[in-house]
Amino acid sequence: MKIILGFIAGIALVVVITLMYAADLMVNEYESPFGVEETAARVQANIQSLEHRGWKLSALRNPAKAVAAGGTNVLPVLLVEACSTTYSAPLLKDDKTKIVSLLMPCTITVYKKDDGKTYIGTMNSGLVGRVFGKKVGDIMAEVAKDQQVFINMDPSKPAPPLIRTGPGGGGGKGGAVDAGC
Repeated sequence: MKIILGFIAGIALVVVITLMYAADLMVNEYESPFGVEETAARVQANIQSLEHRGWKLSALRNPAKAVAAGGTNVLPVLLVEACSTTYSAPLLKDDKTKIVSLLMPCTITVYKKDDGKTYIGTMNSGLVGRVFGKKVGDIMAEVAKDQQVFINMDPSKPAPPLIRTGPGGGGGKGGAVDAGC
């Protein structure tokens, strides 16, 4: 009986710990040495540097602007959206993996906190992908590698311009409504 109760208590402890830290495992946060707009512009330029891996900008969203329009002021938040057909095509072709289109496009968030610093947030693509099995896990592991390039803030490089694309504006400079992923 003690063994069974110990086993159940052990399982309960694992569940509690998992629930407490699940959010921290699913997302990554990095401090940026630049302001919100410059950081977002650098993320965009880094995404464009991986066009050979199928990456294209999909949109730049400003949810803080929408919140402000509703009468509440918040610190700046920009969402840089990109998609790679190299990674999305095999997932969208397979009925078993189409559900992960929920994760498309890849979104990198850039925001300012009350401490006055700018941060970059990404989904932990490698970990999230493993939840969906080997095929998705292998593809999302590659996305995770590319995300590390997206968030590389090299201060020796000059600041690129911020590309203000709207949703559906894929291709890096805005464009057709059906562009992007």
